[in-house]
Formats: sequence, structure tokens, C-alpha cells
Amino acid sequence: MSKPDTPLIRLADIPAAIGLLTRLPVKTDGARGAAAAWAFPLVGLITGALAAALGWIALALGLSAPITAALVITAQVVMTGAMHEDGLADTFDGLWGGWDKDRRLEIMKDSQIGTYGVIALVLSLGMRWTAITALIHSGALFTALIATAALSRMPMVFIMATLPHARDGGLSSSVGRARKDTAGVALGLALLACFIAPVTASIIALAAATLAAATIALIALRKIGGQTGDILGASQQLAEIAALICFATLFS
Repeated sequence: MSKPDTPLIRLADIPAAIGLLTRLPVKTDGARGAAAAWAFPLVGLITGALAAALGWIALALGLSAPITAALVITAQVVMTGAMHEDGLADTFDGLWGGWDKDRRLEIMKDSQIGTYGVIALVLSLGMRWTAITALIHSGALFTALIATAALSRMPMVFIMATLPHARDGGLSSSVGRARKDTAGVALGLALLACFIAPVTASIIALAAATLAAATIALIALRKIGGQTGDILGASQQLAEIAALICFATLFS
């Protein structure tokens, strides 16, 4: 866990968070570890804005809504190196494919994808594509996409602050536990991000995203005794899906 006497916020935390959650070319030493997690929603703002910009260009070129939605998702996957999607697949394979904690953690470390992981990815990508297509038709793609990218990364920080590591080693363990005040800053940034889109819709989307992430976190706590990097990735994906569905429904 981050030491309580270390500064809560540093500007260097922003490139550190970008380097941790994306494949964007930034210079970072990563020494702050979980202390930089407060900036996770800012990373979402950046990736969401870039994906939204691509969507705007695609629509300006006359591409259809379904194709634009596919390009937006592709951009998100490329920017993050499919880190969160990989976590989602590993989480579903492990939590539902194993019969005890050790076996579940072993499956989650396996590089091969199983049936539960494939189903989770297909459903996840399908729901994101459907929701983004609906947002394009409603004219609310850009604000909703940027807000969602920020909101969906906030619950990760709370999971890092509240759940123990399920195992030694791995990305989450190497990054460390986040402080509760670090999670508080992330929440503050997520609340500010609610003003990007209509506030009422954004708050509903934030609540849905938090509930979705909390659900997988509680399941992980029961099945493997804590969180891993895969659980964090899965929480982001489920939070994103929940937020996108809320925006698509409210703006339809």
C-alpha cells in the first residue's frame, strides 16, 4: 500500500497512470505504483477523447453508424493493448471454470482462453457495439463516450483500496494497494466527468458502473479471496458496459 506520508497527488502520476493502463507512448518510471491510481479517470478522458475523435472523423467521412462503432471499439482496444478485455476473459474463465481458489487463480494465469472467456468477450463487445451504435444515432456519442471512459475507471481504484490481493505476484500485486484518499480523488474526478454529458444521465451511469464493478469485486472476494489485475480489468469492462447502456437508454 502507498505510504501515508507520500504526496497524495503528483503531476508525474498522470503519465504513470497512462503508462500502466495504455500502450500510448509516454515516459514514466512507475515508481509511485498505486499512488498514481487517482489519475485513472484522467486516462479514461484521454482514451475516450481519442476514440471519440476517430468516431467524429469516421462519421464526417460518411461511414455508417455500425462501422463507426466498430472503429471506435477497435481504437479503444488498440490504445489499451486489450488489457481490460484480457482481464475480463481471464476473470470469467477463472471464477467460473475452477472449483477452488487455487485452481481458479491457476486458470486466470493461463494464457489460453476458455469457453467462459470467449462468451464474456463476445457478449461484452456485442453490448458495447450495440450501445455505441445507438449513441451515434441519438447524436450523443462524443460526450457519452468520453464520460464513460472516465467513469468506468474510477471503481478500479476503490477495488485496489478495499480488497486484498488474492495472490502474491502479478500486475496488481506489483502496483500495490491504493490508499482510500487516493480512491477519493478518483471519485472526485469521476464526479467532475459527469459534467461532460448531461449531469443526471451521467450520475445514473456512474451509479450503474459502480454497481457493476462492485458486483464482480464481491464475487472475486468470495471465490478467490481478493482482487488481481484480471479482476480490475473485468471491473472496468463491466462498468463501461453498464454506463454505455445507461447513456444509450437515456438518450434514445
